Amino acid sequence: MIKDTLREAVERMQAALDMLEEDLSTIRTGRASPSLIERMPVEYYGTNTPLIQLASISVPEPRQLLIRPFDPSTLKDIDRAILASDLGLTPNNDGKAIRLTMPQLTEERRHELVRVVHNRMEETRVRIRNIRRDLIKDLREFEKEGLISEDDQERGEKELQELTDKINDKVQEIGDKKEKEIMEV
Repeated sequence: MIKDTLREAVERMQAALDMLEEDLSTIRTGRASPSLIERMPVEYYGTNTPLIQLASISVPEPRQLLIRPFDPSTLKDIDRAILASDLGLTPNNDGKAIRLTMPQLTEERRHELVRVVHNRMEETRVRIRNIRRDLIKDLREFEKEGLISEDDQERGEKELQELTDKINDKVQEIGDKKEKEIMEV
């Protein structure tokens, strides 16, 4: 019973970590990377579709992305999605493809991006705390129902807290790495 709960905790907390890493990969640094925009939702026939499903994305120059839609009629939708995003990039549409030039990050913009990273880290920590809270509640219910002893419940809660601490350390590590990448000139 406790092992199943801890296994569920590991899975759910790892999913939160993966989500954080995926989320932070979309925050741009000084160089162009397709991962910045691959998952950007583009409204396509009334449905939000990831950009990677609508276009090929390449890096012709170190600070430029080239987006070639599979269907030329989606150019305007892609253009609109880029402008609506929080990337702060202006698309250059030539009728066949869209070019995104990554401007040099100013010191102010770098600090802004670091704040965004910290917010995303905190959101992940909250998710992890909520997972811990739900599973502690489950352990207490198991104990009330007589499925586990009080000692087992306390041991389970202690192990769950240790796991939570480990995952929070990983969140910090991932955030520090991204912060260093952003502040690098």
